[in-house]
Formats: sequence, C-alpha cells, structure tokens
Amino acid sequence: MPAARRAKNSKPKAGIVGQRVLVTAGASGIGRAIADLLLANGATVVIGDVSKPFLADFRRAHRDSPAVEADVASERDVAKLFKTAARELGGLDALINNAGIAGPTASVDQIDPADWRRCIDVDLTGQFLCARRAVPMLRESGGGSIVNMSSAAGRFGYAFRTPYAAAKWGVIGLTQSLAKELGPDNIRVNAILPGVVRGARMESVIAARAKQLGVGHEEMEKRYLERVSLRRMVTPQDIGETVLFLLSVAGANISGQSIGVCGNVEAL
Repeated sequence: MPAARRAKNSKPKAGIVGQRVLVTAGASGIGRAIADLLLANGATVVIGDVSKPFLADFRRAHRDSPAVEADVASERDVAKLFKTAARELGGLDALINNAGIAGPTASVDQIDPADWRRCIDVDLTGQFLCARRAVPMLRESGGGSIVNMSSAAGRFGYAFRTPYAAAKWGVIGLTQSLAKELGPDNIRVNAILPGVVRGARMESVIAARAKQLGVGHEEMEKRYLERVSLRRMVTPQDIGETVLFLLSVAGANISGQSIGVCGNVEAL
C-alpha cells in the first residue's frame, strides 16, 4: 500500500493489511470514515454509494479504490457492486453493511407507506441483499467478517421514527441469525449501534424533530444529548475504529454481538 494512502503516524492494526473489504454507502459520513481508515491500515477497498458528488470526491482521494454507483435496495445494483468487487479485489474478506437512510419523521398515521417501504428496503433488505452476495465469496476465502450497521434505535422504541427503528431492530435479528448460521464457515457477524453521530445526517434528523415539536434546533440537540450518559455526540471516526477492531486479530472471537458506540444512549 503506497505510503500516501496511510494516515499520518498511523500504525496498521494486526490482521487488517491485505484484507479485501466492500463498504456500502462508503463515500460520505460513517461509510467514508470506515473506508478511509481501512485504506490507511492496509486493506483494499471497494465502495458503493448513491451520491454522484460524494463518489467523485472519494475517487479523487482514492484513485486505486473502485467506487460504484449502487443503491443497496436494488438487486441489480447490488449484483453490479459485487461483480466489481469480485473483479477488482479477487475475493472478499469482509462486508461492511453500512448503507441506510433516516426515513420519515411523523406519527404512524401520517407516514406514507411508500416512505415506510423505502426505509425498510434500504436499511434492512439492502443488508440481506448484500449478505447473500457476500457469503459465497467469504466462504471461498475461508471465512471473514460481516459488520452490519444498526443503531441505538435497534435497542429502543423511537417515537415518530417507526420505520427506522423497525429496520434497525431487524438488523439485530439478521445479525444474530447469520452469526449462528455462518459461524461453522468461520464467518463472524456483528452489529454496531451508533447513537447521536456528529454530521449532516444527524443535523437533519434534529431539524425535523425540532420542527415537529415546535422547538429550536439548539434546544432539540440539548434534549437528545441529555439522554446520552457522556453528554456528547460520537463521530464517524469512532465507528470506523470499531470496525477496524472487529476486522482485526483482536476481534477474531467476537461474533453475534450488538456493540453500542454511542456514549451510552439511555433512551430515545
């Protein structure tokens, strides 16, 4: 791996160098942080994303890492993404099922069924579609790792965010079921549960909830953080470091777990 693609003063984590990894929604936010850290630690990476501008920015930063325009809710796009990964990586050692959307903020009787379906399709069915393509490749490699992105909403009911919470609870069930199913193939499956993550997506979630409740943005953010034991947001980098841990030698015997990276969200 060229030195220019390593983070300054970074020390590769044991077991990351040479791993072949696919990251969904890898061009911005949490996915971009994960992809950047993986590349900095010696992995080879293919990403998928739906945003042309973010894909272009990723390609400028990582010219040797394929970036595919792909919607994980589309079987055709997922097939294209994994065809690229097979061709460019020559196999697969890890899948990071990161793609997700916030879904609508509304009371259940006001949610458009189309918005419900879109949220479930991206946040849950998309992970299934990617896993079913990844598993044969991971078996061919002699094992590997799947990391599914859930949420603190996968532990709590989330008023006015019903589609999102339902999908993220579903991710926990998917994770635990696949960990049992795939363990004999030496494939580890875990879920990460971020909480209030600093970035544009969380800002839009706070703004939508503030508008619904008729309060200011700062007041809404304060209410969110009052329910976090550490009283602060986490960062995409925090999530990326946890992915590195799970893919490294240190995580070799961790499977079927739901790992909160949230400052201990107490309620939603």
